[in-house]
Amino acid sequence: MALTLDATSATVLALGPDWLAPEYFIGLGLFALLAVVFVETGLLVGFFLPGDSLLFTAGLLVAEGTFDIPLWVLLVTVPLAAIAGDQVGYVIGRQAGPRVFNRPDSRLFQQEFVDKAYGYFDRYGPRTIVLARFVPIVRTFAPVVAGVSRMHYRTFLVYNVVGGVLWGAGVTAIGYFLGQIAFVRSNVEIIILAIVGLSVLPILFELVRARRSQRTGPPTGDERTLSADVPRD
Repeated sequence: MALTLDATSATVLALGPDWLAPEYFIGLGLFALLAVVFVETGLLVGFFLPGDSLLFTAGLLVAEGTFDIPLWVLLVTVPLAAIAGDQVGYVIGRQAGPRVFNRPDSRLFQQEFVDKAYGYFDRYGPRTIVLARFVPIVRTFAPVVAGVSRMHYRTFLVYNVVGGVLWGAGVTAIGYFLGQIAFVRSNVEIIILAIVGLSVLPILFELVRARRSQRTGPPTGDERTLSADVPRD
C-alpha cells in the first residue's frame, strides 16, 4: 500500500534516508508500523527508527483518510506493541546483563556504572520508565537498563503499561486531532521537537539535582563544628 501525501499533509520528518521516513513504514501497512514500534522500544538495534513522528503521522493520515485504518485500532494495537517491546528489553537486560556487565573493570567498562544505574532506577525508576517513552533513543535503552539494574518486575510492568498507553495512544491521538489543524500540519517538526524537549526536562531536573546532592554531600564533622561556632544575631 503506497501512501501519497497531499499539500495539506504533514511535513515528513525524514531527517535521514527515505526508508526511515514515517510514511514509508506506514505505507507498508499496520503490521509494519507495529513492528517498528516494537523494535524501537524493545531492541537495542532500533534506536534509529522513527517513534514520535511515526505515531503522529499515522494519526494524522488516519484523520485525512489516507491511512485506511480505524483510529481505535491504532489506539489499541500501538500501546500493546510498545508494552511488548519494553517487556523484551527488560528481559534482555535481566538475562544478558549479568553476563555482559559482570566483568573486570576496563577502559570501556566500569562496574560503578552498573551500580549507579541500579541506584538511579531504585530511586527514580518508575518515573523514568514513563518519561523515557517520550524521549527518542532513551526509550530504547531504558527498559534494558531497568533489567540490568534488577528493577522489581511488578513495578516495571505497571509503569511500562502506563507509559506504553500514554505514549502509544497519546501521541497517535494528538496526531489525529491536532493534525486536522492547518498550522499543526505545516509545523510538525517543530511541534515534535517541542514535545521531546518538554518530556526530557523532568529527567534533566532529576539528574542535576542528584549530581548536586552528590557534590554537596552531608556536612563533615569539622564543618558542623565551624557552623556551630559562627555567632548568630
